[in-house]
Amino acid sequence: MLSPLTLLAQEAAPETSKVLLDNLWVFVAAILVIFMQAGFALVEAGLTRGKNVSNIMMKNLMDFAGGAIMFFLIGYGLAYGSGGNSLIGWGNFALSDGGGWTTADGGLAPSVDFFFQLAFAAAAATIVSGAMAERTKFKSYFIYSLVITGFIYPVVVHWTWGGGWISSFGDGLFTDFAGSSIVHMTGGLAALAGAIVLGPRIGKYGPDGKPRAILGHNIPFAVLGTIILLIGWYGFNPGSQLAADFPEVGNIAVTTTLAAVSGAIIAMLVIWLKSGKPDVAMTANGMLAGLVGITAGTAAVGNMGAIAIGAICGGVVVGSVLLFDRIRVDDPVGAISVHGICGALGTLLVGVFAIDGGLLAGDGAALLFNQLVGVAGIAAFVLVCAFALFLGIKYTVGLRVTAEEELEGLDILEHGAPGYSEDTGAGPVSIPGSSTVKTPVTV
Repeated sequence: MLSPLTLLAQEAAPETSKVLLDNLWVFVAAILVIFMQAGFALVEAGLTRGKNVSNIMMKNLMDFAGGAIMFFLIGYGLAYGSGGNSLIGWGNFALSDGGGWTTADGGLAPSVDFFFQLAFAAAAATIVSGAMAERTKFKSYFIYSLVITGFIYPVVVHWTWGGGWISSFGDGLFTDFAGSSIVHMTGGLAALAGAIVLGPRIGKYGPDGKPRAILGHNIPFAVLGTIILLIGWYGFNPGSQLAADFPEVGNIAVTTTLAAVSGAIIAMLVIWLKSGKPDVAMTANGMLAGLVGITAGTAAVGNMGAIAIGAICGGVVVGSVLLFDRIRVDDPVGAISVHGICGALGTLLVGVFAIDGGLLAGDGAALLFNQLVGVAGIAAFVLVCAFALFLGIKYTVGLRVTAEEELEGLDILEHGAPGYSEDTGAGPVSIPGSSTVKTPVTV
């Protein structure tokens, strides 16, 4: 399949061959990151109830569709536009600067760079879907998705990867290689704001205030989604090298893998010790926590440091999920803990385990301090924006479905059809806003 490219590379100058390979690798990595949307959808669908599975799938689908348009029109220019300042970029909206790039220019083609960055923007938006599952109006969620990809996430990117104030603070030591804080913490903290403004699902907490388990309908979905996310992460982290550089890309893949598996193992052991059973969903979240945690430092830490980061995040995610449950923040899939808490933690741990500049390397606390400043700055901005956004939606178009809609399930009432035909009640169902009457199969 690659033989034409191989022949072209053989005929081209070495510099041209390297440019072609760099662009090909980043292009493929972007596709892997986009494939993560399927993983997110399966994890969220599996850990929620079957009466809402179409709603989950629709939100993930439109995170990418709406997010792509908004990032193209506005977001990419706010993130990387050269006409802005340390707080916001400006220019190249809708890729208006053109793409007259040739291999002689070197580096990444503008279109390839945009394609890769777009995949990350959509991933940040999708993280929120699970924490707000089973009780959010679709139109309201879609509004959120457009705003985070068009404004909130791009501003965070400009502050860091786009040359803004965080990237230059303290001699430019801040390190988030592939987005533990920039992508995952941003999505996780927006999820926290959304879950708080929404409130818990009906029946989640008893009269005594203690949490009740609302079981997901398909654990195989959740595990398969986790494995798809693991595969996608090999585009997320190694792709962030932005070049087909070896052994660097291979080294990043190794640290990514070690953190993922150590996170899964430790999460399994912790929940096993606590509950007496090796819980499958919590173990899957442990793997995701390890992946989120290593994303910031995947190119900066060694293999043993990667194992340590994954293990720490795997243990922390269990305690975090249980803590949020206890304080009545209902997150059906653990997105706040996996992405928000472990995204922040993984970014901070770069300051501990980095081979150059880390505390354990004997290089002092300068890097750790910069990591703390970066995490705090991003967190403050995202939380303020996300709370303002969700409260604004709540008091205008409305954020939460009615109690009757929540109990019935969102698939039919929001989208006009069940995810599974046997998942509906008996009798004809009238679709709001439509003259169609469907007669579902009895459960």
